[in-house]
Amino acid sequence: MTGDAPDTVTDEVVASLRGTDDPRLRELLTGLIRHLHAFARESRLTQEEWERAVGFLTATGQACTRTRQEFIMLSDVLGLSMLVESINDRHGPGATESTVLGPFHMTESPVRALGANIDLVGGGEPCVVSGRVLSRDGGPLPGAVVDVWQADGNGFYDVQQPDVQPPGNGRGLFTADGEGRFWFCTCVPSPYPIPTDGPVGALLRATGRHPYRPAHIHFIASADGHAPVTTHIFVAGSDYLDSDAVFAVKPGLVNDFAPVDDPSAAREFGVQSPFRHARVDLVLEPS
Repeated sequence: MTGDAPDTVTDEVVASLRGTDDPRLRELLTGLIRHLHAFARESRLTQEEWERAVGFLTATGQACTRTRQEFIMLSDVLGLSMLVESINDRHGPGATESTVLGPFHMTESPVRALGANIDLVGGGEPCVVSGRVLSRDGGPLPGAVVDVWQADGNGFYDVQQPDVQPPGNGRGLFTADGEGRFWFCTCVPSPYPIPTDGPVGALLRATGRHPYRPAHIHFIASADGHAPVTTHIFVAGSDYLDSDAVFAVKPGLVNDFAPVDDPSAAREFGVQSPFRHARVDLVLEPS
């Protein structure tokens, strides 16, 4: 039985975990309970504040759908996603830096041929992205898989506009050639706000924060015998590089989307001239 609860309840709850078979689960729950209880004591959490917090978390869960992950957005705007990514980033010198997955990797990217255009709606500035998938020793990784997704030129993902964008717009699953090369056509992404019509948006407004992310393209690169990497390339000069709403910008991931005014190069890639060209090597750590 609980005696003087503020002084004893934490130890009693922790003691109740002694029968947990999984030692890692017991460790995580013990730490979580002690930190939560310490926060409640230090902040003198009121009953009303506790009720509002429970209501907020309930609403966050209710906002999740098959194509929307409000809890990931909550983790992102609190910096937890970036912290966990940083804690677990084991890339060695020269390997591509990782960053957050984000909340929009909710559907499978369609398999596309090298050179395909993932911009199915048009209207944005034409762009070519090309590069290689390499091992950290510099050797190419033939057959590596490159999963790509991005917002359109207006800053929306396909799952946000199912009546406007066809499924799979801005997405592609590519297989690198025998020299580890990949390339595809798209549009230059634009900065965009994360969805603000749910609990996460209410939190941002309450704290006076903006919801914007700088322009970027997502990648997951994987190859046999190597650890996959989840990363972005950010458009150099984009707004919000210094104030990303989810804290995911790393200087080494900022990429020049260089202007190209060369009709022969445009014909080679199947785009109109002028266009922008981003070059990126995805360097994987041997597993």
